Amino acid sequence: MIDLKALRNDPERFKDGCRKKNSDVDIDLLLRLDTQRRDLMSRAETLRGEQKKLAKESGPKIGQLSGRLKSAQGDDRAALEAEISQLKAAPAKLKERIAALEVQLNEVTPQLESILLRVPLPPDPDVPVGASSDDNVELRRWAPEGWDWEKSFEQNRGFKPKTHIELCADLGLADFPRGVKLAGSRSYILTGMGMRLHQAVLRYALDFMVDRNGFTPMSVPVLVREEAMVGTGFFPGGRDQAYHIEETSRGGGADMFLTGTGEVGLMGLHQNEILDEGDLPLRYVTVSTCFRREAGAAGKDTAGLYRIHQFDKVEQVVICRADEQESRDWHQKMLGYVEDFVQSLGLPYRLLQCCTGDLGAKNADMIDIECWMPGRSALRADAPDDSPTAPNTPPAGEFGETHSASRLYDYQCRRLNMRTRPGGAGGKGETVFCHSLNNTVAASPRILIPILEIFQNKDGSVSVPEVLRPYLGGLDRIPPK
Repeated sequence: MIDLKALRNDPERFKDGCRKKNSDVDIDLLLRLDTQRRDLMSRAETLRGEQKKLAKESGPKIGQLSGRLKSAQGDDRAALEAEISQLKAAPAKLKERIAALEVQLNEVTPQLESILLRVPLPPDPDVPVGASSDDNVELRRWAPEGWDWEKSFEQNRGFKPKTHIELCADLGLADFPRGVKLAGSRSYILTGMGMRLHQAVLRYALDFMVDRNGFTPMSVPVLVREEAMVGTGFFPGGRDQAYHIEETSRGGGADMFLTGTGEVGLMGLHQNEILDEGDLPLRYVTVSTCFRREAGAAGKDTAGLYRIHQFDKVEQVVICRADEQESRDWHQKMLGYVEDFVQSLGLPYRLLQCCTGDLGAKNADMIDIECWMPGRSALRADAPDDSPTAPNTPPAGEFGETHSASRLYDYQCRRLNMRTRPGGAGGKGETVFCHSLNNTVAASPRILIPILEIFQNKDGSVSVPEVLRPYLGGLDRIPPK
């Protein structure tokens, strides 16, 4: 959620942010509702002040008038009775006026909050302006020694590559037909060494962040209440991507939602808390099963392990002080951790600066890592017509997103009401909202695609990256069935 005071002071910044993020939020309507609400609140508060003053003054006055009434006659008595009646009726009239204002407030506030929740965080000025992912900017590439970006896989390795689907079939790593039979499209079953390799990657990624980079491992729920999804910024805009468990229709207290990332649970841990500044930054990592409906992705990446409904992910989250430079520094550190991780696996990749149109509502900046997948162009249903998909033509290969590092400033923490008090627990300053960042460490089985395709051998086997071998009992090669 954005700072409403900041929006009042500089509405053009937020209008510009909406344009750059392709958002149709009506900022002018939001400002009108905000003005209306503040006016109603001010009028109600003034009447409550009058109510208190009247309550303090009317009692003694009624007592005085009642004393005079005992000896009053004729017109004087009638006048005193009328005045006493008027004094007694005044609080009820004020109460009615306040109640009427509260009715109007109860109509305006939900409209205001509904729009406010949809206002995107303006992108940082140094983020390139663009309409979609097509306008993202490549920052740099990395490849292990011996890999030449100017050459195809076949030229680099001396044989035509197989897709990960072919490798999974030849090596007995996955069963797609039975996965679809059990759970429908975009489903799979990892089998044998496929499951072991999947677990090895997840365990290595967790150990990498805990043992080498000092993150605290956490176990968090993947079934959460709606406020956790709203608080982390995944609702209202992403409701169509989440699986909804309608508990209220079955007598439960609240509906639940399956999360699409461990970020939701990690950020929700400190909702409505004031954190000790001395404990910041908090550095958390989790392994969680993730669920995404992939609504709107019909026809895209329908085959294989790239775009699926259920997967496992190691996610890192940092909660730091409300300082822009500190947030920027952490963004680079978190990217560095993941670059080290991907390089340790020996996977060629590129760093991609996301443009304004590809940031999403909650990010001030986002940088993706895309690993090279030699077989990807042959599997994409939305690939260009000239993609080499013929059986005897080796795929040209494509980059595929495997990691995404986001800088959110106070957007999530404001929605979650997560604050810190400068100066520590004994500090006397006003509390401020913390800043947050997140980044994928490893999402599997998607990360298995470049591992299998990059490390495949001419004889049909797949070499195991050296860093994963300790998690596979020292196994260095997965042979064909």
